[in-house]
Amino acid sequence: MKPTSASLLLAALALFLPTQVFAELQAGAVIVDVTPTKFPVLVNGSMVSRSVSTVKTKINARAIVVADDEERLAIVVVDSCMLPRPLLDEVKKLTAQRTKIPADHILISATHAHSAPSSLACLGTNADPEYVPFLRGKLVDAIAAAEANLEPAQVGWGSENAADYTALRRWILRPDRLRNDPFGNPTVRATMHAGTNWDNAVGESGPEDPELSLISFRATNGRPIALLANFSMHYFGDASLSADYFGLYCNGLQEKLGKKVDKDAPPFVAIMSHGCSGDIYRRDYTKPKDQWAFTDDINEYAQGLIKITLQAYNNINYLQDADIEMAENRLQMNYRVPNKQLLEWSQKIVKELGDRLPKTQEEIYAREQVILHERQSTEIVTQALRIGDIAIATTPNETYALTGLKLKKQSPLAKTMVIELANGGDGYIPPPEQHLLGGYNTWAARSAGLEVLAEPRIVESDLELLEKVSNQRRKFYQQSRGPAAGAILALKPAAYWRLDEFNGPRARDASGNQRDAIYEPAIAYFLEGPESKSFCKADETNRAVHFAGNRLQARINDLKDQYSISLWIWNGMPLDAREISGWMFSQGPNHGLAAYGGHLGLGGTEFPGKLVFMNGSDRKLHAGQTAVERWTWNQVTLVRDGDTVKVYLNGKPEIELKSAPGKPGPMLEQLFFGGRTDNQSNWEGRLDEIAVFNRALTPAEVKTLAQ
Repeated sequence: MKPTSASLLLAALALFLPTQVFAELQAGAVIVDVTPTKFPVLVNGSMVSRSVSTVKTKINARAIVVADDEERLAIVVVDSCMLPRPLLDEVKKLTAQRTKIPADHILISATHAHSAPSSLACLGTNADPEYVPFLRGKLVDAIAAAEANLEPAQVGWGSENAADYTALRRWILRPDRLRNDPFGNPTVRATMHAGTNWDNAVGESGPEDPELSLISFRATNGRPIALLANFSMHYFGDASLSADYFGLYCNGLQEKLGKKVDKDAPPFVAIMSHGCSGDIYRRDYTKPKDQWAFTDDINEYAQGLIKITLQAYNNINYLQDADIEMAENRLQMNYRVPNKQLLEWSQKIVKELGDRLPKTQEEIYAREQVILHERQSTEIVTQALRIGDIAIATTPNETYALTGLKLKKQSPLAKTMVIELANGGDGYIPPPEQHLLGGYNTWAARSAGLEVLAEPRIVESDLELLEKVSNQRRKFYQQSRGPAAGAILALKPAAYWRLDEFNGPRARDASGNQRDAIYEPAIAYFLEGPESKSFCKADETNRAVHFAGNRLQARINDLKDQYSISLWIWNGMPLDAREISGWMFSQGPNHGLAAYGGHLGLGGTEFPGKLVFMNGSDRKLHAGQTAVERWTWNQVTLVRDGDTVKVYLNGKPEIELKSAPGKPGPMLEQLFFGGRTDNQSNWEGRLDEIAVFNRALTPAEVKTLAQ
């Protein structure tokens, strides 16, 4: 066939057009024994100093080096509680001199085993002076050995839900059960393991992240090279010295998958990195102990995670042509230093200590105040890397599960892993609102001393790095709309707050009317809401907020005397705790109880568990007939039609008032959710899917809201 002029032109252009070139991926991995050789050795993870002279399981450093035609990077996970940035910076510098890997292309993280040698001074324990230089050399050896094992490779991603193996350990206490901090002040509103006593607590302080994610590397012939896993669960707890469940998990996987390795090839390497676990533990305090998914046997726990891992591993699809990219930021962070009065108190205690190590909580935190005062600030490292369409982000902290979810759900790449305690051990970084709830995770010390805004600064740094390595913009997170959300929108609300935010101060209006509401500070975000399958699509979790003494404020100026309020409620207070368990909705001027206001709540010792409505004029409680069970989701609708007020529970009428005062006016524009206008007996629990209508809904319409 004679070529046309058009085809000749295209052929000529092709000579000058760039050809897409795929990078050949390479990977190598190794395990290096970093068990100390000199005993006794200090062990980190306790309030007071301790040392051991026995070894239960080996302590290892597990390394992967990944390369393409242009870049090389290393990922190392060490059986350690925490690793200090200065030590890791030395390791990276020495490694860069010995290998072809730049210092800023090396990620080194700790598993957070509380039964491993101490490499970082924290609370009552110092770093072991003989172990630290030993570990430094071993880490350089590990990276160099992994680089020497580089070979053509393929990479793939796997993920499974392991919800039975992780749960919230930080629970919010009742407002009448506050505890003292180490300085004698009653600031502890949320604390670890408070859920063991249901009478003391009102609910979890945040979400969990049940994802067990995997990055798998294999040779081009299918032989497994390495598997990097990531899971958000704090240490299990084991006898020293040991690698905790992290080591058992890795050894178990190597036994199962390592059989496929050729005898002349390097051994298969399994690695478990630490996910965002600052407020996470293995015990699900929402259930009685006899309903927990597993016993206190660490081997059973590790085997359960291995079983789930294999389910994900067997479904992995691999890419051979994958390029890599890595970037890091170094941020200056201030410490929360003591004021003059606290410093003087601390200095007096430390002077009395002399050369003795602290033994009491008061002594430990007094010494920490002096150390923070001396240091004032520090430098932290954040990183992001990409391998093909897979990303990893890091924090140098004990990071809450919520923080990890923020990064995963906003990352430009759907396949994103978040590794905490990487490139440093800079303590807990609670989201800012969690500082208001207090507790061990917030007490200023090297274990939790960074500025209040450290968490959002680190999240933003990681998102910027993820954008850089992927050359894509971050995602905007918003819940999908399931049928229940669609039913609310079909009724044309004046405002609709889904309460699916990661943080405040704004609650986005989903109605399209741009009437955002404002969160007051003491709120816990992103907890599980009602009926996920109804309000969202697919496997997405519907999200809600937990009110811990503060409210959500809104102003709607066209309600007049005909309006409706729809919301889902979840009460956390025991019904015998106070007269009113909590007020969920209130209308009127702030800080008072005007005669024309209206207030909707849930009874406590009076009308236990029943809906109650109170007019500001007569202050009389009008109660429903049906008791609401604690820690369950229920739908409530209040309908005002002139002087008539009706309150519905799950679509059925509960309260009806024929002559309720409340003339329209500017003060009735102010709406409060999660508390009363005068802040008396504010809501202690969750609210979700709040909708306001500028008309009186019919009983049939109310019924659709509860379906």
